[in-house]
Amino acid sequence: MVEEAGVGRLLERAGALASRRWRGLVWLSGEAGDCRRAALALWQAGGWQAPLWVAPAPPPGLPEGACLAPGRARTRLGGEQDLLVVDAVSAGAGFDPDAFGALAGTLRAGGLLVVMTPPDWGAHPDADYARLAEHPFLPERLTARYLGRLARLLAAAPEPIRWRAGEAPLLPPLAEPALQALAPEPSSQRADPDCLTDDQAEAVARLVRQRRRRPLVITADRGRGKSAALGIACARLLAAGEAEILVTAPRPAAVESLFERLATLCPGGERQGLDFRLGDRRVRFVAPDELTRLAQAGATGGAGARLLVDEAAAIPAALLGEWLGAFPRIAFATTVHGYEGSGRGFAVRFLPRLAREAPNWQGLHLGEPIRWAADDPLEGLVNRLLLLDAEPTGAPSDGDVVWQRVLPAELAEDESRLRALFGLLVQAHYRTTPADLRRLLDGPGVGIGALMVDRYPLGVVLTGDEGGFDAELAERVARGERRPRGHLMAQSLAAHAGSREALTARLRRVVRIAVAQPQRRAGLGRRLIEAEAEQARRDGVDLFGASFGAEPGLLAFWRSLGFVTLRLGLTRETATGEHAVMMARPLTERGEVLVEGLAARFRRALPGLLAFELRGLAPEIAAALLADGPALDAADRRDVEDVAFAQREPALARPALQALVRHALARGVPAGDASLCLLVAWGFQGASSERLAALLGVTGRREVTARLRQAAAALIQW
Repeated sequence: MVEEAGVGRLLERAGALASRRWRGLVWLSGEAGDCRRAALALWQAGGWQAPLWVAPAPPPGLPEGACLAPGRARTRLGGEQDLLVVDAVSAGAGFDPDAFGALAGTLRAGGLLVVMTPPDWGAHPDADYARLAEHPFLPERLTARYLGRLARLLAAAPEPIRWRAGEAPLLPPLAEPALQALAPEPSSQRADPDCLTDDQAEAVARLVRQRRRRPLVITADRGRGKSAALGIACARLLAAGEAEILVTAPRPAAVESLFERLATLCPGGERQGLDFRLGDRRVRFVAPDELTRLAQAGATGGAGARLLVDEAAAIPAALLGEWLGAFPRIAFATTVHGYEGSGRGFAVRFLPRLAREAPNWQGLHLGEPIRWAADDPLEGLVNRLLLLDAEPTGAPSDGDVVWQRVLPAELAEDESRLRALFGLLVQAHYRTTPADLRRLLDGPGVGIGALMVDRYPLGVVLTGDEGGFDAELAERVARGERRPRGHLMAQSLAAHAGSREALTARLRRVVRIAVAQPQRRAGLGRRLIEAEAEQARRDGVDLFGASFGAEPGLLAFWRSLGFVTLRLGLTRETATGEHAVMMARPLTERGEVLVEGLAARFRRALPGLLAFELRGLAPEIAAALLADGPALDAADRRDVEDVAFAQREPALARPALQALVRHALARGVPAGDASLCLLVAWGFQGASSERLAALLGVTGRREVTARLRQAAAALIQW
């Protein structure tokens, strides 16, 4: 009877929330069986539309197809639910921060988000911590500061409905809603009857009237209808006669609402998956990697072409830049505070390039929510729990900047400091996710260093400890027989360079580094790395390493700090769109021997890789990698001068011209220098005369040879 009465009260509350266009969170705690019975009773009594149960396995009695494993949460991003049950109490189940963040945004007004937890939630790690436990740590031996923080915040928050299994739920009083949030404005009163808010109508109007070389950047928090706005704009453009519109996003599910809206507004069209046709006109989805391949081959883009990019913050900035040049009409839509990616990171990584290449770009922010009211209590609660809205804190202009080690245990108890540090990471990195907050607080081997003014962080660096394997395990890993969890850099050097010593040595890797926007280019990043290197030396670490997407500026930064290139990935990383490079700085005699051997091996392999597997690598990146190499001797100089100032065939002096490239880099010629890049593409990457002619804008082999002679003359006289 208590359970039935409790379910009835929850249904009444859901109705009251719906009248305000609000959503609510129900914190259901107790033993696993009791929680499941209570949640199932609510599930069966409500007549919910599209309810979803999130757990590794469905409970008995749940309809087929109604349960979703947390790892598949992103497949539901295009849908909407009015009941979500998140199982963090059953055996084998745990709280997945990324799944929770992704699915919370699919809950519509009047919906309930039920989180089932044990009564002592936060006292120990749950099953999802298995993903966090790197060798040799066991999940049950990790700390649970992250879960403890969630439990404290929920216990102190006024919004949640607290429901102990077997007891009546405790319903907090409902605040009075803001008058403007009670109901959406009738369509007859809006500027665009197909749009649900004036923000959305403005976005559609901007998209439809977009001019050439005027990129549009649309930013919004979750649930503001930006994807639907793209769909409405597609319908208008097709109706106006546009032949083809290309759409891309990190994953197909991100544009489901775009195609749904398009199909609704164009009933005469035909949709097949993510390909919509209206007569001879078409809107189609192309995955980012395929789009890049087509653009590079000249098979798409060009005059009149249009591209709409959704969730742009979760797409590598390098790819966005390539599309910017290929499509004269391009729009980027991105989430500012979201479960994946970040509009802040997008702003840091991509907008400076956009400003350089398209200074007339336009921006538009959508602030008014569509799925719920502007004062919806669940949105603010989820943002606080996951720190989705974390922002850097403004530091005082004066005061001493002090480096200090930050302990995760102290950070977990200091919400304002945690928010400020995590806000720095969100701002500086394009893909900081909710799960990264858990790693920050509970990840084994995680180190945190910060530059502080009073209590305000100006910069932060996260490190992770790797290696220290015994000789037997190192041998098995190097032979490909074992793959322990974690130890990314150590295992990569072992697998690709055959180095057992990289596994037995102690390595500390920089996982993230961030400096507040106003203080960038003031030497704080260098100061952070130097302080961490000194700390690592005191801790007996052999190698201080870093892994990141290869880019000339970053390579120069790390090289200036004494880091040496040890490895380059042969293919682009999915996350960055760039080739991953690994660099390290020795801290002990053992580290010096290891770095010297790995670096020599890489230098020896690099010319061959550039000639074959890395022929498509950007020449400026190849040049930056070639900076470490032999000097130009007298014979080489004579051969270069014969090419530059006489009639020697360049191909007959290729070794000398290769040495010239390295000589020029050693003398300070920037990796992006046009003469340098031309000689790299020709001399190391085997670019054909036809390809070079196209890049140079000339015709024929004779003119290409003349440009090679000019490049050699320019560099030998540097």
